[in-house]
Amino acid sequence: MGILNVTPDSFSDGGRYADTHRAVRHGLRMAREGADLVDVGGESTRPGAEPTSVADELSRVVPVVRELAREGVPVSVDTMHAEVARAAVQVGACLVNDVSGGLADPDMAATVAAAGVSYVVTHWRAPSREMERHALYRDVVGEVTSELLARVDSLTASGVDPGRIILDPGLGFAKHAGHDWQLLAHMSTLTATGFPVLVGASRKRCIGAALSGLADGTHAPDTRDAATAAVSALAAAAGVRCVRVHDVRSSLHAVCMAAAWSGRAPSAA
Repeated sequence: MGILNVTPDSFSDGGRYADTHRAVRHGLRMAREGADLVDVGGESTRPGAEPTSVADELSRVVPVVRELAREGVPVSVDTMHAEVARAAVQVGACLVNDVSGGLADPDMAATVAAAGVSYVVTHWRAPSREMERHALYRDVVGEVTSELLARVDSLTASGVDPGRIILDPGLGFAKHAGHDWQLLAHMSTLTATGFPVLVGASRKRCIGAALSGLADGTHAPDTRDAATAAVSALAAAAGVRCVRVHDVRSSLHAVCMAAAWSGRAPSAA
């Protein structure tokens, strides 16, 4: 899954693809590089970010989703708002990636159920501006898993098809770097639920923390793609179904190596 932030303030590439034409060109480039999905998001969810109005999010997201879908690119929409999800699906999005797992908007479950699209349910405890206060765990792996499964129960009771649900542990969302690494190291707990798992570690603070002792300048988010690719390979080897990344090519190569290592390499073209 290639990340396409059409925002002015995302933590890594905010503002770079705020222009619709530039965003569409980048989305097409990621598809050519091997992205199975291009994930279009119009609201920053970095720690401390202020919420974006639905009107602004719609104006950012819908034109990009529409143009990419017209070009035949499989598109997902990264949103917590049912109205944005509904509009994006109407112009061609095939998946809703909701970092709140349906908690931010009570209409999201019904919207996803009616649309009949796949739905990424992310572990989430609070909005970006206050989530740091909720990074409190005794057993982060057990608590994240149980809270995600509770969301699944609630969503399916509201009509969401369980066969279309994907789980995301929500790295960085109400979690410190140590929590993220514990979740990554015990990914088998999530994959054992039977639901497909998506991991979004790309360029995040947990990667920066793991590189912090190096003197080679790998501190800014956009210098972390090689390390992200390493996480992508390890996640794939652990049974994760999808990785959400900024740099598609490096992570695609990495997951191909993970497949080859485990004897699942694709046939030569």
